Amino acid sequence: MHNRRSFLKHSGAFAFGSMLLANKAGAAFFDKKKQHAVGVQLFTFFQTIDKDVPGTLKAIAAIGYKEVESAFSMKGGYYGMTPQEFAAVAKDSGVAWISHHTIGAPFKMPPGGFKMPGADTTRRMAMPKMPPMKNLKDNYQEIIDEVAAGGLKYLVCASIPLGTGDEVKQAVVILSTAGEAAKKSGITLCYHNHIQEFATVDGVVPYDVLLTQTSPDNLKFELDLGWATKAGADPVALFKKNPGRFPLWHVKDISADKKEPVEVGTGIVDFKPIFAAAKTAGMQHFFVEQDGAPKPIENITTSYNNIVNKILA
Repeated sequence: MHNRRSFLKHSGAFAFGSMLLANKAGAAFFDKKKQHAVGVQLFTFFQTIDKDVPGTLKAIAAIGYKEVESAFSMKGGYYGMTPQEFAAVAKDSGVAWISHHTIGAPFKMPPGGFKMPGADTTRRMAMPKMPPMKNLKDNYQEIIDEVAAGGLKYLVCASIPLGTGDEVKQAVVILSTAGEAAKKSGITLCYHNHIQEFATVDGVVPYDVLLTQTSPDNLKFELDLGWATKAGADPVALFKKNPGRFPLWHVKDISADKKEPVEVGTGIVDFKPIFAAAKTAGMQHFFVEQDGAPKPIENITTSYNNIVNKILA
């Protein structure tokens, strides 16, 4: 009887343990198959989103996108809404609002409209009269308070003047000050690049300066993979040299002639090794962006399908 009880006891333990191992193996299998949420940067829709914000967000969600990053609006603010109002609209539309873009310091609109940063094309995006844009130099606490009210965890400096050595030094001060204030509110400040950050200015490379002369505790980075590639930078090398510093990415592709953004998976950016280094980068969220997209919904549909079926497959 003792042997029988012992056998049953150990058999039951073995069966239970086997079940746990099977469940863990299954969980590991499904975790491996589970794909990262795909987001989109709403600047892709700059020319159209203000006409129908809820409709645009619902169309984005219908494609399969789960997250959005907001940008500038013709109506000012958060597409003409308060942060709380926009957060509610996003949630009702089926997408999570993750981060928001702002500018680092005031700038003047160039004659003839806005030329896509980093693009060689002469095509310009029409910029109608807009309410004044707040910036981190003059309004950092106000901006931080707003995005906190919207429930965001990330605030991104979309650009900052870096044309001279003095401007590079000023950028370090502005971003460090705003980053420290953001951290106190539970928000992570990131810096987003175009191509000028990788060009030597007065003997320094601005991107190197921003990485080395700001605290990793106060400033992270949103690497725009398309502009970085166009500038000749190696995203994977940046990740290895600065591990954990890149929680956000812009997944952007560049045309073969390197003149303008195209649908992800149709240009020159080699995304496979970049995504393979996501853990080293510290990537938490990524957003498809196609500046000046001619047919935004069609364009981001192609990008989404290529990301899910090819890049992340």
